[in-house]
Amino acid sequence: MADPPPRPRRTDTIESQAFVDAPESRDEATEQAKEQQQKQADQQRQRQQLQRAAPSYTTMNSMNSVPPPGSILTGKQEHYLKRELISFQTTWEISELSHPTALQRFGAPFRSDAGEVAPENSELPLLRYIFVKHVRNFPFLNQAKEHEFWQDKLQAFLESFANKHISSAQDRLEQTKRAKLAGKATKLVELMMVSGIPTASGYEERIRFSEMEVVERGANEDGLVVNVPEGHVINGWDVNVAGVRLVSVKRHVRTHKHAEFLLRVKHGDEPEIYVARRFGDFAKMHKKLRLELPGKVLPPLPNKNKTGSVYSAGGDDDSDSVSSVSTVNTTPPTTEAAPAESGGFRSYLSSWTGGSGSASPRASMESSSRLTKGLTKPSQRERSPDVILHREEQRVSLRAFLRNFLQNETIASSRAMEEFLTATPITINDDEMMDIVKRKSMDEKRMEEQRRFFEVARKRAQELDVHMEKFRRSVVERDGLRTLFAEIKKKEHLKDLDPEYKKFAEWLRIEVAATLYHLFLAEDNSPDLFAQAKRIHSLVPYSALKQVIRFTNPAAVMASVLDIFMAQPLGSKSLLQRIFGLALGDGIRTLQRSIDALTAKIDEPILTGKIRNYTESDFEVKQKLREESAAEQVDLLVKVLQSDDIAPALTNEQIGRVFNAYVAWNNAVDNVDEEMRQGAELFARLKSLLKLHTRLRDKKMMLEMIEEANTLRLFRDLFSIFYEPLVRVYKSANVYNSVTDFARFADDAIATIEKAQRQDVSADPNQTVQSFIDLCERHEDDLYKFIHEVHIHDNGLFDKLMTWIEGILDFLRNGPKGGKLDMNALFQGAVDSNQIDRNLALQEINSLIKWQTARKRWHSDKTRQKMASAGGDSSDMGGLAATFKPSDFGLNPQDLQDLDMGDEDDDEDSESEDDDGDDPIGAERKRRQKRQDMLKRTAGEPIKPEIQELHKMMPSFLAMLRMTLAE
Repeated sequence: MADPPPRPRRTDTIESQAFVDAPESRDEATEQAKEQQQKQADQQRQRQQLQRAAPSYTTMNSMNSVPPPGSILTGKQEHYLKRELISFQTTWEISELSHPTALQRFGAPFRSDAGEVAPENSELPLLRYIFVKHVRNFPFLNQAKEHEFWQDKLQAFLESFANKHISSAQDRLEQTKRAKLAGKATKLVELMMVSGIPTASGYEERIRFSEMEVVERGANEDGLVVNVPEGHVINGWDVNVAGVRLVSVKRHVRTHKHAEFLLRVKHGDEPEIYVARRFGDFAKMHKKLRLELPGKVLPPLPNKNKTGSVYSAGGDDDSDSVSSVSTVNTTPPTTEAAPAESGGFRSYLSSWTGGSGSASPRASMESSSRLTKGLTKPSQRERSPDVILHREEQRVSLRAFLRNFLQNETIASSRAMEEFLTATPITINDDEMMDIVKRKSMDEKRMEEQRRFFEVARKRAQELDVHMEKFRRSVVERDGLRTLFAEIKKKEHLKDLDPEYKKFAEWLRIEVAATLYHLFLAEDNSPDLFAQAKRIHSLVPYSALKQVIRFTNPAAVMASVLDIFMAQPLGSKSLLQRIFGLALGDGIRTLQRSIDALTAKIDEPILTGKIRNYTESDFEVKQKLREESAAEQVDLLVKVLQSDDIAPALTNEQIGRVFNAYVAWNNAVDNVDEEMRQGAELFARLKSLLKLHTRLRDKKMMLEMIEEANTLRLFRDLFSIFYEPLVRVYKSANVYNSVTDFARFADDAIATIEKAQRQDVSADPNQTVQSFIDLCERHEDDLYKFIHEVHIHDNGLFDKLMTWIEGILDFLRNGPKGGKLDMNALFQGAVDSNQIDRNLALQEINSLIKWQTARKRWHSDKTRQKMASAGGDSSDMGGLAATFKPSDFGLNPQDLQDLDMGDEDDDEDSESEDDDGDDPIGAERKRRQKRQDMLKRTAGEPIKPEIQELHKMMPSFLAMLRMTLAE
């Protein structure tokens, strides 16, 4: 008889679709472990030669793998069956929250018409468990009274909101914030439950990615990419403020010189051009954008800055790799030489104290020779004459300003921006080209020196990695957070902490120093940010603020202020209600004027009246029309105007006219045709009217919510629950002393940053690193004293908070106390009772595993392509994110990765469609283009297989889930 085929073994590659078997004995487990190690080594060698290996024998025969002893399902089958059922239940529960009776089915502490709902009978077991275990027990909310707060106020408020039926994404033709929040909440609940609730067999496992190696944490160079002089394309534009030229303009008698900034512009595949713009032209472009995009919040224009820099060119030696520039004021120099404190790449940043550097920069060869270690020859130290680069700081800040604007797709495609970047191109002469080359050289040197700064900071942080590992272990252990804060509470000084905690403080000192450097020195917009911070610091009356905090009772003051805003004399509206009502009232009046004007343009009373009646109709009627619209794949407005459920009824002739207008509108959107556009105007205006009526109703409903007396009572209770405990802590901890400490830190930080701007420290990044680390070290004791004082006077508040956090971590690591989910028993019971077809169910589970494997591979490749096109590293983790791992908190890395899948478009700039009334056809064209772009971005993404057989197990799974979570 022929030998049986070899038994499939585990594999770790991304192609693995094997449902991994559990070892049947300890010897077999040892044998499998050895073979697994050998196989991983072989696969690693193969990956060095090939991008992806061909499917192995195990992969091709993965369907024939044998489940562990006593099990029906393999480890992967268990996991993905559990995940599918939990995902299905989570989606349903989140959608049910918008139903007015959702809280009544929650169980305690909410009331129900059917009496108290036991945990075993809750229709929303997942959300009920999260609420009872992790929301209601929050250190502030655990003091709230069941009847007075949870039932009479919060439940009444939420049910009232649900009964208002605020418009959804379907009504407004855009994804509302509530829809986005619901999507995120669904994924978070699913992640928490899939990671937290284990299966009974103990063999549960996920698809692994052995080829996705952990990338070593590198220097934080995110900011360097956006500062490059050229090649950084943003929404089709590659723009750089490349140079500055001085132009003489003769006025009445005298000749005046002004600076023009030379912009190098490349748009798409068009040839590169140069344009010249004065600072006033930037201001005019800013104003034009405000007119073209009303309501759009635009970043402010940088302040006018006439400071220049001295460029000292050298030979082609090592010292020339270190920029030798100094900040000077472009006003005529005084006869007395200023102290020689200029030079270095950071001197291009403004000395915001108003001091000017010397016109002749200090030679930086002493520090440069320390770096090159004597490799520079004496002959190489001869330098060409110094050149003043006029308005250098202004050039850099305007480049950051322009690139920030171009990040917004709407601004980048606006007429004002296109005209500003392309109108009246110029031809660059030799002198201007020399200026551009010098400024490009300075940009490159600055970036190189920034890289060296981050490299030095990274190396210093790496020295602490061993101690950080000890700190990580101490934190992730049971009660680790409480132990940490107990140590802070017990030790009065930072130097008295245990060694691993002191090393953590040292590591944190380096991280904060690097952050300060990055914010106030390394970026193109750092001068503006530093000037703004310095200006705010100069305006804050720290002494007066300290005395106010010291001698007043904030709780009493806030209570009195609340009384003023919430008092309802003789039952009239409170001041707070009047303020909110006034704001909403203005919006209502504005919308009503727009509706009146558009109704007059349409001049079809029957059609406009039918749209108004639809927005005021019952929720059931609206839902019915939405479902019909989706089923027939026609616009919702068509179904509204055709419906007999909404008065007045239309004649057949009117319905035909509406449908013809809809066809014309569709064609006008898809084809830019003026004749077709004219025929589509009616339907376009009707769509705009429907949108305006929907928004008008929403605002009216919100106004009703604010005018309800329960809303004010809920607001006051929330204030009392969250604000008063914190006030008691901060009052007993003498927080007023920390106001002076913060003022001293701000003064010291400003002095340190200004010194780094003036000094030539570019040849030795260690000096710059050390100056910022020393700044943090000088003030860390004050910060520790503040944290210590708060903890010893917290009345147990922080202990309760740590206990609450560790309760969540304990659930993620160990699961609920009610037990585990026995997926094998669930599956076998469904098969025995003929609830499901065994083969069909297994096919669906296997198809889910295939889909997840392909989906992970697609997402991984997409991420690599995105990082490669951006010229960055695929790992941007740093700080605490690089110190702790998801598994430290009970989260599986693969489950956590799934949270980000499908969210590529969440970060896209979702522009408001509020102003599409002037051109609804153009707005719809843009909306469809965005949808098309999204489809292109997701091209090739594996589609989830249709699941029907597995969902037949939901009643049995729900009963098991309730018992597991019933604590």
